[in-house]
Amino acid sequence: MTNLEPIPYADDQAPLTGLLARPAGKPRTVVVVFPTIMNQAPNALRRLPMLAEAGCLAFCADLYGRAPADRADAHELGTALRADVSAYRARIRAAVDTLAALPEAQALPLAAIGYCLGGQAALEAARMNLPLVLAASFHGILSTDAPATGPIRPRILVCHGDADPLVPRDQVSAFQQEMDAASANWHLHVYAGVKHGFTDPEADSHGLPALGYDASADRQSWAAMLRLLDETLG
Repeated sequence: MTNLEPIPYADDQAPLTGLLARPAGKPRTVVVVFPTIMNQAPNALRRLPMLAEAGCLAFCADLYGRAPADRADAHELGTALRADVSAYRARIRAAVDTLAALPEAQALPLAAIGYCLGGQAALEAARMNLPLVLAASFHGILSTDAPATGPIRPRILVCHGDADPLVPRDQVSAFQQEMDAASANWHLHVYAGVKHGFTDPEADSHGLPALGYDASADRQSWAAMLRLLDETLG
């Protein structure tokens, strides 16, 4: 990942550093990647060159301003971030605004994708109606402290493992109802027997029963995102 370019930015004076990957040619779109609760960990960062290869200018947001010391520290940081939905959304907006302001991003369509906590962040960006064409969540949290109150403009993709205990079926059903009430154009892909963190090849090494990598769901969900992005871009 040494070819990733650090991009300093800030949220209410909190110093943050995003990481940028550039495509070989002129980008066709720009994509914010919101990482997991572990912040800019390998699973999120490996998506940047994949997006660049697909012709995207890709930017990994910084959720906390530092790397968590361990999973317990990450949980504490993530809990604090989400405790105030207005502050949480300001942190999300700062990343989107930073990418949109880059000279290479001018006049290009903007998308947001995310993983776990970052999946929730991508959906929060859609609920805020930030200027996105697409918001995609991979094993993301679907609940929110501020449900959408008006029409959602971005297209929505949710890729979800049915055996994810962090996102039970009642949360999925509530999300569908919320999206319908907001007249959202949403797609929901559910993978039977698949756990939380299914896109992370290191998920099984963490020793947590909720987590599990699934190579098929990883491939299928990524392909679904790229197909929907292609369709959205025309």
